[in-house]
Amino acid sequence: MRGVGDAVPMTTFKLRKGGEWLERTSQDYFKGRNVVLFALPGAFTPTCSSTHLPGYMALSKNLKTMGVDEIICLSVNDAFVMNAWGKDQGVEEEVTMLPDGSGHFTRAMGMLVDKDELGFGERSWRYSMLVADGVIQKIFVEDRAATGDPFAVSDAVTMLDYLNDAQKQAANA
Repeated sequence: MRGVGDAVPMTTFKLRKGGEWLERTSQDYFKGRNVVLFALPGAFTPTCSSTHLPGYMALSKNLKTMGVDEIICLSVNDAFVMNAWGKDQGVEEEVTMLPDGSGHFTRAMGMLVDKDELGFGERSWRYSMLVADGVIQKIFVEDRAATGDPFAVSDAVTMLDYLNDAQKQAANA
């Protein structure tokens, strides 16, 4: 599993915009930028739809005032599903919906998990991370030993608290 100080995986994402297929790389998203990425098991699922994504949408302005250039929601779902879920959730510019349809980024992060018992197949484990210029600065990973779908540390409030604390420490240094 990748952690603090590691580079994010280099991969190509397949997007669907305006009826056209597009490709963007990890470098397009992370190079020279401060990015918060949160990953979750699946679009349209209960915790992801009721709490995880809406939390980041609600706090997006706060996160961006802390120096975050972009907030990305990543899931091992295809571009059609991520686009439909974003529309259903009312996502506009506050969060970028990023499909990792084949799980290449998630696998390289060490976060791919088998959710076959739920009929999902392979999905992302729930986590969030702060990435500066392609390097992981902080990562919050839900308890891998827990059963079910833990959701305690990858939320928007935890990330915002971390950024606030880091800013206070920098000001006091």
